[in-house]
Amino acid sequence: MESTNDLVTKNFEAYPDVAADILNVLLYEGKNEIKEENLLASPTETLYQGEKKLRNQLEDIAKYDMADGEIRTVYLFANQTKKDPDMLLRKAGYIGGIYREQYEKKIQNRFPVIELVLYWGKRRWNENRSVHEMFRDKRLPAKTMSYVDDLKLHVFELRNLPEKVRKQFQSDMRIVVDYLAEGKDYRSEQKVVHKEALIKLLRVLSGDENVEDTEAILQEMNVKEEDEISMCELFDQYVRKGRKEGLREGRIEGRAEGKREGRVEGRAEVIPAMIRTCKRFHISYQDTADSIKKELKLPDIEIEENMKLYW
Repeated sequence: MESTNDLVTKNFEAYPDVAADILNVLLYEGKNEIKEENLLASPTETLYQGEKKLRNQLEDIAKYDMADGEIRTVYLFANQTKKDPDMLLRKAGYIGGIYREQYEKKIQNRFPVIELVLYWGKRRWNENRSVHEMFRDKRLPAKTMSYVDDLKLHVFELRNLPEKVRKQFQSDMRIVVDYLAEGKDYRSEQKVVHKEALIKLLRVLSGDENVEDTEAILQEMNVKEEDEISMCELFDQYVRKGRKEGLREGRIEGRAEGKREGRVEGRAEVIPAMIRTCKRFHISYQDTADSIKKELKLPDIEIEENMKLYW
């Protein structure tokens, strides 16, 4: 079963404007080479013969780039959150499967296959990026290596893109790569197109696996997909909603705990409940502390002690 992270990331990248933007920036130096209207969804599954039976292998995203009704190129996106020393061999399987399919189906208008590895991990990618690198330690004669096809791995470390590269993105992807580079304090006046998909992705990137309530939260905020709203405004509304929800849920949960323990107020349970809820909505440490102080009228030292204990 696919993880929440996988599903959310693929859902975001599947939008044609986002996919085209990723290709144009990472492969074509920001030039408008790929048009979103020319991208069509391609099958993500290829088959290969295992020891006893046919097996399937899946890519995360596959897009046909069309021209005059014909397939010009197929682009594959492979999302990686961890380094994979076998990624080169996996790529050979993915790409080989598509070329073999063109051969077996006797397709006349054949097309090239290009795969991008979108690496979301925090550690730098130091695995082999080519077949020649993979066999470097074997110290084979140069003449031998000259006959070895050098399949290359095109890895893009999304957390380490230079600012000049990040600025070339035009879609919601610009917000994502800037967020990865600048952290939770990042703010942007860029207009958001795919609001639910973007918020879900930012949530999973911050470590939140429970993102199914995103649509309901946006509805409560009265934010629609077609609304014109900046990332800064959307995030501020989301934070205000989370702070309000944190106070409400914290009071309810804490008082319920207090009653079970035989206490009238249950303030000792209100504080950790508020902190847990605010963290779920990605309210900052300081904003959470300020909200607790305003709501419960506690001295700073008591708030700080509880924040250190439960944050």
